[in-house]
Amino acid sequence: ASALRGRVLVQTPQTKQDFDFVARLDSRLGRASDAAYDLGYSISTSRQSGGITASNVTTRYTLQGSATWTLTERDSGERVAGGTVRAFASWSATGTTVASLAAEDDAARRLSIMLADQVMLRLIAAAPSLTP
Repeated sequence: ASALRGRVLVQTPQTKQDFDFVARLDSRLGRASDAAYDLGYSISTSRQSGGITASNVTTRYTLQGSATWTLTERDSGERVAGGTVRAFASWSATGTTVASLAAEDDAARRLSIMLADQVMLRLIAAAPSLTP
Protein backbone atom coordinates (compact mmCIF):
# COMPACT_ATOMS: atom_id res chain seq x y z
CA ALA A 1 0.00 0.00 0.00
CA SER A 2 3.00 2.30 0.41
CA ALA A 3 3.10 2.48 -3.40
CA LEU A 4 -0.21 4.37 -3.23
CA ARG A 5 0.65 6.74 -0.35
CA GLY A 6 0.37 10.31 -1.62
CA ARG A 7 -0.27 9.10 -5.19
CA VAL A 8 -4.08 8.83 -5.28
CA LEU A 9 -6.21 11.92 -5.90
CA VAL A 10 -9.68 11.24 -4.52
CA GLN A 11 -12.68 12.86 -6.23
CA THR A 12 -13.82 16.09 -4.54
CA PRO A 13 -16.62 15.50 -2.02
CA GLN A 14 -20.03 17.04 -2.70
CA THR A 15 -22.02 16.04 0.40
CA LYS A 16 -21.40 15.52 4.12
CA GLN A 17 -21.36 11.76 3.54
CA ASP A 18 -18.86 12.19 0.69
CA PHE A 19 -16.71 14.38 2.94
CA ASP A 20 -16.57 11.70 5.67
CA PHE A 21 -15.70 9.08 3.03
CA VAL A 22 -12.93 11.18 1.46
CA ALA A 23 -11.54 12.27 4.84
CA ARG A 24 -11.15 8.62 5.83
CA LEU A 25 -9.43 7.73 2.55
CA ASP A 26 -7.13 10.77 2.80
CA SER A 27 -6.18 9.77 6.35
CA ARG A 28 -5.15 6.33 5.10
CA LEU A 29 -3.65 7.30 1.73
CA GLY A 30 -2.26 10.73 2.58
CA ARG A 31 -2.91 13.84 0.52
CA ALA A 32 -1.96 13.40 -3.13
CA SER A 33 1.28 15.30 -3.66
CA ASP A 34 2.37 13.42 -6.77
CA ALA A 35 -0.87 11.88 -8.02
CA ALA A 36 -0.48 8.98 -10.41
CA TYR A 37 -4.08 7.78 -9.96
CA ASP A 38 -7.57 9.26 -9.72
CA LEU A 39 -10.14 7.63 -7.47
CA GLY A 40 -13.74 8.27 -8.48
CA TYR A 41 -16.67 7.07 -6.42
CA SER A 42 -20.43 7.15 -6.08
CA ILE A 43 -22.16 6.53 -2.75
CA SER A 44 -25.80 5.51 -2.44
CA THR A 45 -27.77 4.90 0.74
CA SER A 46 -31.22 3.82 1.81
CA ARG A 47 -32.87 4.06 5.23
CA GLN A 48 -35.05 1.21 6.47
CA SER A 49 -37.10 0.64 9.59
CA GLY A 50 -35.64 -2.06 11.78
CA GLY A 51 -37.53 -2.45 15.05
CA ILE A 52 -41.24 -1.74 15.29
CA THR A 53 -43.30 -1.98 18.46
CA ALA A 54 -46.76 -3.55 18.74
CA SER A 55 -48.20 -0.02 18.53
CA ASN A 56 -46.43 0.49 15.18
CA VAL A 57 -43.70 2.85 16.46
CA THR A 58 -40.28 2.50 14.85
CA THR A 59 -37.56 2.07 17.48
CA ARG A 60 -34.58 1.26 15.28
CA TYR A 61 -33.41 2.21 11.80
CA THR A 62 -30.78 0.77 9.48
CA LEU A 63 -28.86 2.81 6.91
CA GLN A 64 -27.67 0.58 4.08
CA GLY A 65 -25.06 1.92 1.72
CA SER A 66 -22.82 1.09 -1.19
CA ALA A 67 -19.85 2.79 -2.78
CA THR A 68 -18.96 2.12 -6.40
CA TRP A 69 -15.37 3.16 -7.06
CA THR A 70 -12.85 3.27 -9.88
CA LEU A 71 -9.09 3.76 -9.73
CA THR A 72 -7.79 5.25 -12.97
CA GLU A 73 -4.19 5.80 -14.05
CA ARG A 74 -3.81 9.51 -14.76
CA ASP A 75 -1.34 9.23 -17.67
CA SER A 76 -3.18 6.59 -19.70
CA GLY A 77 -6.75 7.04 -18.44
CA GLU A 78 -6.86 3.27 -17.98
CA ARG A 79 -9.07 1.81 -15.25
CA VAL A 80 -6.72 -0.27 -13.09
CA ALA A 81 -9.07 -1.28 -10.24
CA GLY A 82 -12.64 -0.81 -9.13
CA GLY A 83 -15.76 -2.36 -7.79
CA THR A 84 -18.60 -1.93 -5.33
CA VAL A 85 -18.50 -2.27 -1.56
CA ARG A 86 -21.47 -2.48 0.80
CA ALA A 87 -22.06 -1.86 4.51
CA PHE A 88 -24.76 -0.86 6.95
CA ALA A 89 -25.10 1.03 10.23
CA SER A 90 -28.03 1.15 12.64
CA TRP A 91 -29.27 3.51 15.32
CA SER A 92 -31.93 3.65 17.99
CA ALA A 93 -34.86 6.02 17.60
CA THR A 94 -36.19 5.72 21.15
CA GLY A 95 -34.82 8.98 22.61
CA THR A 96 -35.73 12.60 22.02
CA THR A 97 -35.92 14.04 18.53
CA VAL A 98 -32.52 15.70 18.97
CA ALA A 99 -30.97 12.45 20.22
CA SER A 100 -32.46 10.49 17.32
CA LEU A 101 -31.16 12.99 14.76
CA ALA A 102 -27.70 12.92 16.35
CA ALA A 103 -27.74 9.11 16.28
CA GLU A 104 -28.75 9.16 12.60
CA ASP A 105 -25.91 11.55 11.75
CA ASP A 106 -23.47 9.32 13.63
CA ALA A 107 -24.72 6.23 11.76
CA ALA A 108 -24.19 8.03 8.43
CA ARG A 109 -20.63 8.97 9.47
CA ARG A 110 -19.89 5.40 10.58
CA LEU A 111 -21.28 4.06 7.30
CA SER A 112 -19.02 6.38 5.27
CA ILE A 113 -15.99 5.26 7.26
CA MET A 114 -16.86 1.57 6.82
CA LEU A 115 -17.26 2.05 3.06
CA ALA A 116 -13.95 3.93 2.84
CA ASP A 117 -12.19 1.21 4.83
CA GLN A 118 -13.53 -1.45 2.47
CA VAL A 119 -12.34 0.54 -0.57
CA MET A 120 -8.96 0.91 1.13
CA LEU A 121 -8.73 -2.88 1.59
CA ARG A 122 -9.42 -3.34 -2.13
CA LEU A 123 -6.76 -0.75 -2.96
CA ILE A 124 -4.23 -2.55 -0.77
CA ALA A 125 -5.06 -5.81 -2.53
CA ALA A 126 -4.62 -4.15 -5.95
CA ALA A 127 -1.40 -2.27 -5.05
CA PRO A 128 1.08 -5.05 -5.95
CA SER A 129 -0.20 -5.14 -9.54
CA LEU A 130 0.13 -1.37 -10.00
CA THR A 131 3.28 0.11 -11.49
CA PRO A 132 5.30 2.16 -9.00
